[in-house]
Amino acid sequence: MRSTGLSHITFIVSDLDRMEQVLTTVLGAARVYDSGNDTFSLSEERFFLVGEGDTATWVAIMRGHTMLPRTYNHVAFQVQREDLPALRATISELGLDIRPPRSRVDGEGDSIYFHDDDGHLFELHAGSLRERLTVYSAAAQRGDTRM
Repeated sequence: MRSTGLSHITFIVSDLDRMEQVLTTVLGAARVYDSGNDTFSLSEERFFLVGEGDTATWVAIMRGHTMLPRTYNHVAFQVQREDLPALRATISELGLDIRPPRSRVDGEGDSIYFHDDDGHLFELHAGSLRERLTVYSAAAQRGDTRM
């Protein structure tokens, strides 16, 4: 047996409204559930869909206390390359902390990294796994392993 794919991503957040603003404004998420005062799980929660149709990603947010250390642990969402400048502006307008990008090999895709108010690191990535593996393979054949 093996997993058939990603079910959902859950973020513990101190402010549900603020995280909803980030998800809907930056990722274009649609809220599909709000528990209100009901707590069927560990605490108040809201569910969102990022993307459309059968490939949409279910994102859950739950109220809780968290302040994560700032590491490279992150979740990356696929975006279109041409949308990166507008997304950067939106993230800046929300007052979120945009991080410098990591060094990249030409052709592996462009990204914006930012932290939310609770320390979760998000990546907006314009590129695919197929593109990245092609670039890495070509770089390895040239002996360029400085990724």
